[in-house]
Amino acid sequence: MSRRLFLTGLAASTLAACASEQRPALAPMSYGEPDSARAMRLLAAAASQIGRTQIYDPAYQAISYPGGDIPLERGVCSDVVIRAYRQGLNCDLQQLVHEDMSLAFAEYPNLPKWGLSKPDANIDHRRVLNLITFFNRKGAARPISRSFGAYDAGDLVTQTLPGDMPHISIVVDHQGVGGAPRIIHNCGKGTQLSTLAFSLPITGHFRYLPTPGTRMAAA
Repeated sequence: MSRRLFLTGLAASTLAACASEQRPALAPMSYGEPDSARAMRLLAAAASQIGRTQIYDPAYQAISYPGGDIPLERGVCSDVVIRAYRQGLNCDLQQLVHEDMSLAFAEYPNLPKWGLSKPDANIDHRRVLNLITFFNRKGAARPISRSFGAYDAGDLVTQTLPGDMPHISIVVDHQGVGGAPRIIHNCGKGTQLSTLAFSLPITGHFRYLPTPGTRMAAA
């Protein structure tokens, strides 16, 4: 069975489990797992947020470090990704981004409205532009394409929404109309399953499937 067919079947079973309000169970993680298994974990963790995160809330909040989070019922697009990596891959992007920004702060964007003079572990990892920089620096970038088939389950796609707003989503499968990729994201109405909108500018395509335990700590 091809990786794409395997992950498509997995995505369907994962989403069905979430629809029944049952958190998908994952076997203990192990080193040496293939990318397909890690993508499975990432998708299951993302899908488990559907119906639980129902509020779009971009407000700045002070959170613990590492392993900090705002309440699960609220968040933004980046929180979907952060939570999926923590739950599914035991990988803490809050800590990873903060450590990388501490080493190379000048390499990261610093918009005037942010007004930062140093990294801020409360918010840096929740900003899509910082995630784009991080994934690029970690060699996770893949070619940006208008072809549906270029995007595999577990891939990350960044786009620009109307109003020049950066956005990020996780690819689930190719069961959209005409084989278009379906995604899990929070685009204003909580974590949902949607179809990737190729009408919006695509700013990044990433495949980041780190080994188990990459900088994860309890809150």
